[in-house]
Amino acid sequence: MIDPLTIVMVVILAALVFFMFRNSRKRSKEQAETRSKMVPGVEIMTNFGLYGTLLSVDEDDNTALIETSPGQVVKVHRQVLARVIEPKDAVVAEDAATPEIGLNTDTAIRHDAPEFGERIEESSPKPGAKSDD
Repeated sequence: MIDPLTIVMVVILAALVFFMFRNSRKRSKEQAETRSKMVPGVEIMTNFGLYGTLLSVDEDDNTALIETSPGQVVKVHRQVLARVIEPKDAVVAEDAATPEIGLNTDTAIRHDAPEFGERIEESSPKPGAKSDD
């Protein structure tokens, strides 16, 4: 007779292998999609936060040339190209449609009587302090 614990362990192992395989395929598909978007002329961001325009990608040397500002060209490893920056036309349209939001007065700090303790005014001299006169 087969031990039920062995069956459970085999099922858990099979589930782990299945999820590892699935995540690997998903990750490779995302990388292929990102690589297909990396064509010269697109705005990109690197892993370390450098923004610029992709000038060229050299498959043999695994390098890429990025223009960060007019006349400034940076040579980086191809693996640091993190993502393609999409145009913000849709975001600007959403910002224009949102209504003006007022200040949150419910949690604002009031300058009237304090809720806990007491406020001490620094302008008055401290009792017992010696004066320079």
